[in-house]
Amino acid sequence: MDRRAFLRGSTATAVAGSAAAAGTMPAPAIAQNKMQLKMVTTWPKNFPGLGTSAERLAKRITDMTDGRISVKVFGSGEIVPALEAFDAVSSETADMYHGAEYYWQGKSKAFSFFAAVPYGLTAQEMNAWIHHGGGQELWDELAADFGIKPFAACNTGVQMGGWFKSPVTKLEDMKGLKFRMPGLGGEVLRQIGVSVVGLAGEDIFPALQSGNIDGTEWVGPWNDLAFGFYKITKHYHWPGIHEPGTTLSMGMNRKVWDKLSPSDQQIIKNACDAENMAGLAEFNARNGGALDELRNEHGVELHKFSDTVLQQLGEASADVMSDVGKEGGIVKRVYDSFVNFRRNQIAWMKYSQQGYMNARSLPFTYAK
Repeated sequence: MDRRAFLRGSTATAVAGSAAAAGTMPAPAIAQNKMQLKMVTTWPKNFPGLGTSAERLAKRITDMTDGRISVKVFGSGEIVPALEAFDAVSSETADMYHGAEYYWQGKSKAFSFFAAVPYGLTAQEMNAWIHHGGGQELWDELAADFGIKPFAACNTGVQMGGWFKSPVTKLEDMKGLKFRMPGLGGEVLRQIGVSVVGLAGEDIFPALQSGNIDGTEWVGPWNDLAFGFYKITKHYHWPGIHEPGTTLSMGMNRKVWDKLSPSDQQIIKNACDAENMAGLAEFNARNGGALDELRNEHGVELHKFSDTVLQQLGEASADVMSDVGKEGGIVKRVYDSFVNFRRNQIAWMKYSQQGYMNARSLPFTYAK
């Protein structure tokens, strides 16, 4: 994918969309027993994996209701800037958003737990907590204060550790760098002396190219290839302990949600559940090939963070999480629920996923 052509197309679409959006009916637009909903996103229009997941979710809802509820997707900047999607839905400027909850951390640190936290839950563990560990109920309570009904609607899986101008061999190599990272992962980097910068996706490449930032994380090989970070630096680090299984979300304005019949509410929920599974599957399917391309066609070098660096990042993460746990109210209850579920999952995964992955990594010949 040509990054400049992609962003030029996104920008042109954004300008045209902004003009068109100004003349649309207030949300939601209702006519002849049909409901037309506007979904704003934190991603560039049709960006691989993220933007396309939003489009797929919109199509699922439209198709599952035979068009009675139609959803039109607007990329970042078409109606509002990427990081204002939550406010747009809360204020009824739009009906739905597709994004990542840690972008709303300034409203409450509890939101980050429903996207990703450092050394937190993997994708399947996030699904387990949200659907069967009390997470959804807490998320509903948290978001209700802002007039929003939230759902898990995609997952990127484990992310990469990011792009640096030089290899990171010790923690001191990171100190003083200007680095793009959102959420509580960004708080961990601040803890170790990194200057953390918050940027929407489409702003990362020019900032890295101009030197306004020294490094960045984004998602993983598939998305990082699409943005072309390899054109600026070849040093790609792993693992991404800051986002071990990032849940992406669909948030619907609560008034819109309450207008839906119980059957239509169930359709919305089922559509989000389906896309949550499909999105994770697609990221897992695409990342391997994209990583091969980055390494074999673009000369990218992989660097594993040393165990010492990972241990130190873990200790910094513990300090950040401990501070969050000291907050009261809904933040404390979300924290307690998440941490207790994490503890139980670590005990089980030792004998299940981790045990199996260790066994599969043994040096025997499987396919001949």
